[in-house]
Amino acid sequence: MEPNMEPKRSMTAEEIRGRVARFGDLKPMSTAQELDWVPQDAMDVIFARDLRPIIIEQTKNPFGKTAAIYGAAGTTMNVSIMPPGQGPCLHAHDNTYETFVVLDGTIEFRVGPEGEETVTLGKWDTFSCPPGAYRGFRNAGEENAVLLTVITGAVDARDDVCVPPSVGREIDERFGGKVLDAFKNLATFNEE
Repeated sequence: MEPNMEPKRSMTAEEIRGRVARFGDLKPMSTAQELDWVPQDAMDVIFARDLRPIIIEQTKNPFGKTAAIYGAAGTTMNVSIMPPGQGPCLHAHDNTYETFVVLDGTIEFRVGPEGEETVTLGKWDTFSCPPGAYRGFRNAGEENAVLLTVITGAVDARDDVCVPPSVGREIDERFGGKVLDAFKNLATFNEE
């Protein structure tokens, strides 16, 4: 028996445009706009400096509500551009995988409750971190680094980020309780 070679569906030009993300048109995550009162140094602890969502589910997530493409069977995808030395703190995704592809530069990943394990990746290298493992990363080079991040899992599992107690203490000590409370709306801050 020959397989059915008929196309399963067609897409209109409008549907195709709705599934295309052009890098030059990507906008910074809307969370940055919503928290524009938070000092950049505080944002730099939690997020990559320039995080641009490509695909998000229309559910609660730490990256906000805007992206070029909505809905892809539980996939979140973004591009992060980080200056030298910058990158997000240790954090875990409780129910989703987070896979990273270095597009440009050198990025050091720290893994474990205190970031005790490290791996440094260069252009085109990939690291896929399973649910529940703390990970953080930073640009280890001298030029901007560019990272593609893909988060996969159940559609309703976008809101599964937690950070270790040390991050909560750092935010509170450096930036105060108001900033910490704002970040607590985006992630779970684990207690001692």
